[in-house]
Order: sequence, then structure tokens, then C-alpha cells
Amino acid sequence: MTRHAAVMMRGGVALVLAVVLAGGAVAGCGRLASSAGGPTSSHGQAERSIVALGDSVPHGTNCDCTPYPPLTAEAVSAVSGYPVSATNDSVSGYTSRDVVHQLDADRAVVTHLGGADAVEIEVGANDVAYTDSCGTALACYTAKIPQVEQNLTTIVGRVHELTGGAHVLIVLLDYWSVWLGGSYAAAQGDAYVATAQELTDAINTAIRSVATASGSAYVDLRAAFKGPSYAYDETHYLCDDGDHPNAAGHRQIAQATSEVIETALHLGPPTVRQGFPATPARQAGRPRVVSTELWM
Repeated sequence: MTRHAAVMMRGGVALVLAVVLAGGAVAGCGRLASSAGGPTSSHGQAERSIVALGDSVPHGTNCDCTPYPPLTAEAVSAVSGYPVSATNDSVSGYTSRDVVHQLDADRAVVTHLGGADAVEIEVGANDVAYTDSCGTALACYTAKIPQVEQNLTTIVGRVHELTGGAHVLIVLLDYWSVWLGGSYAAAQGDAYVATAQELTDAINTAIRSVATASGSAYVDLRAAFKGPSYAYDETHYLCDDGDHPNAAGHRQIAQATSEVIETALHLGPPTVRQGFPATPARQAGRPRVVSTELWM
């Protein structure tokens, strides 16, 4: 198969692949993404707020479904007993530099973060998006990763500034693949798969390093999608663009993320809720311990 010529960027125009998988298009995928979850009725209790920042993955691009930020809020609310709202300030196509700029220039986002109890951040894949000029030359992409790590550090620091020193849980999420995943990646050839895997390792290592250094929680989505040894095929979690999560993928991300939040905030042992299969994220994430005062 001829290697695709279009730039692979999360949130860019979906690439039309000359590959037809058995069963056709993945259910729950389309051209529209569900909007952010609105505030939950307090019913007399103080509402808690989750704000999501990042790229087209938290935004829900190409999935005609509810993306993971509001699903996470729903899951955490069910365990904590508190109403939890989700504000989705992620933007399709954003790089880490874009988020840095957003936190300086977008007054609405600044306001949202001022009242946040938890902040989910997933960004970095677009910084190393596939290009024809670099092809599968790994070094052409890894040269950009130190800047990604620096930008993520700036983002986390800026979020803490905007929350005014209040107790806030920052959750950094990584990627199952920074390029196409599953069967869609395999269709591009062995060199593509090998570079995608190594580049994903490098980006995820940078994300985890920032989480560790900043005392943030960390969600290993590669483990959530591909198993603890990263050996499973994640195709069933992807839209038919091969790049973005479908409805099942967003539910899986929400489950992995809510488990990390629940552990960090001591909200009780994980439960297998309807539509949220168990994941290895709890042992893989190893989030920091955060005061439960955040949810009291």
C-alpha cells in the first residue's frame, strides 16, 4: 500500500485510508463531536469542577459521542457522591505551544480554571505529527520532544497559578499512539509502526516525567488501550480515521482517568460500572496522593 501523503495531525482533516477493515466503519464514529458536559445540578451540595485542556482527543473529534471529560465527571460523581461538572476547553489540532498561549490569552479558559477542582491535560501528539518531509525518520521528530516537555511544565505551572494556590488535582494523560493506531498503523508498513511505537514511547516518557516532577497524577492510556504489556490491538477503540477514539475508546479513557482520580482523592476502591470495563490504569498510573479536602 502506498504510504499516505497527508500530514497526520490530531484534529486535522481526516485522512482517507485505502484500507477497508472487516465490518466497515466503527460504530459511534462520525464527523461531529459531542459538546462539553454542562454543569450538574447541585441538589444542595457544592458542585465540583473538572476542566479539560488539550487536543482533539479530549475534544472528541470524529466521534459522534460524548468525549471522555464529561464521562469522567459522571464516573467520579457516582463514586464521590458529589455533583461534578466538566468544562471541555480542549481544541482540535492544538499543540502544547497552543495550550501555553491559550492559558495566557483566553479569558474564558482562565476563568474556568479559576474555579477548577481537577484539570485533565492531554496534549503533545500534534507537536510530533507525521509529515512527508520527515517520513519515518525517528530523529526528525524526537528533536522536538524537549520543547514539548518544557511546554507541559509551563502548562502545569500556569494552571497552578490560575487556581490561586487552591487544592487542585492536575491529571496528565498520555497516548496509545501519537500516529495512527492498530490495524490502521499496520497498513502503513513495518517502518511506520516501528517509528510510531518509539515516538509514542518518547512522548509518553516526557509526559510522565512532567507528572512526576510536578506532583501531578498520570494516566497511562497505552496500557488502557493495549494492556499492561502494550501487546493488545487497540483497533476496536478507534474511529475509522484510525487516529481518534470512538465511543468505546472514550469510555475506556474515562474509566482509566476516573480510577486515577478516585485513587488520588481516596474516594474508595474502583468499581466496575456499567459501560466501563476494568483497566490496568490503577497500577500503571501511580498518581500522587492529594488531600481529600478537595471534595469535602
